[in-house]
Amino acid sequence: MIKKMLRSAKGFTLIELMIVVAIIGILAAIAIPKFADLVTKSKESAVKGSLGSIRSAVSIYYSDTEGIFPSSNSLAVALTTGSRYLNDVPANTIPRPGDHANTTAIATTLGDAGGWYYVSADGHVAVNCTHTDTKNSIWSTW
Repeated sequence: MIKKMLRSAKGFTLIELMIVVAIIGILAAIAIPKFADLVTKSKESAVKGSLGSIRSAVSIYYSDTEGIFPSSNSLAVALTTGSRYLNDVPANTIPRPGDHANTTAIATTLGDAGGWYYVSADGHVAVNCTHTDTKNSIWSTW
């Protein structure tokens, strides 16, 4: 009777468990890099959103001043004074190997200093970085 109970017990063999662990390992090896890529893409989207906010603020300033863009050296002051257009200049957190520490600076010459690039003649605002994003587009061409 005891022998019958031992033989009728259900369960998984060691081989079956090893196959399941191997399948889970393969799925994890595929999923983890994709997850890391999604995090990078979300950070890039945040930078694009911040860029859109600054561009919108410059456009509203242009409309309010009847066709005059803020000067290059006072863009941050013009947009944030009295919180009329922006409460503060949004940070530019580039999520790639060329990450820059200077995230809110506004430059008048394009380079790799980070922050924002602004041309007062036409109100053009861009990301001040010549590296590429995850789609191999140069940041400053957004």
